[in-house]
Amino acid sequence: MRKREPTPASSDMDHIADDIGEWKSMSIFTEKERAYLAGQRIGRLATVDAAGRPHVVPVQYRFNAEADAVEIGGRDFGSSKKFRDARKTGRVAFVVDDVGPDGRPRFIELRGAAEVHLTGFEAVRDGVDPQFIRVRPERVFAWGIDSTEFGADARDVK
Repeated sequence: MRKREPTPASSDMDHIADDIGEWKSMSIFTEKERAYLAGQRIGRLATVDAAGRPHVVPVQYRFNAEADAVEIGGRDFGSSKKFRDARKTGRVAFVVDDVGPDGRPRFIELRGAAEVHLTGFEAVRDGVDPQFIRVRPERVFAWGIDSTEFGADARDVK
C-alpha cells in the first residue's frame, strides 16, 4: 500500500494560490507604461517583407490589458501590406510617442512576435476588418515614461 503524502495546511494552500494569482496578473509593462499605452491612440508599426524591405506606417491601436499586448487593426486591414508582412514574417516593431506635459519627448518601443488573428477585431470597433495583429513584445524600450529623469529603460521580457 502506498503511503499518502501529507497535504499542506489550508493557510499554506491560500499562500500558494495568492502567489500563483500574483504571478498570473504580473504584466511585462510597468504601471506607467500600461497607462501610457492605454492613453494613446496612434502608433507606428514597422514590418519587413520577405525580401527584407522595411515598411513603417502610422496605425490606430488599442492596449489590451487582459492580454498584456497591443492590438492593431482597422479598415481594409486584412488586405494591407502591414498585415501581409506580419503574417509572413511573424515579427514587428511598434512605437508610440508624443511630447509629455513637461515638453520633453517620450516613447515606448515594442519589438517581438506578431500574432496574426483572422477574426475578432470587428468586436472592438465598428466598420473595421476582423483581422488584426497582436504584438507580443520580447523587448521593451521606453524613454521618459517611468521616471522624472529623462532617460531610457530597455529590457528583454521573453
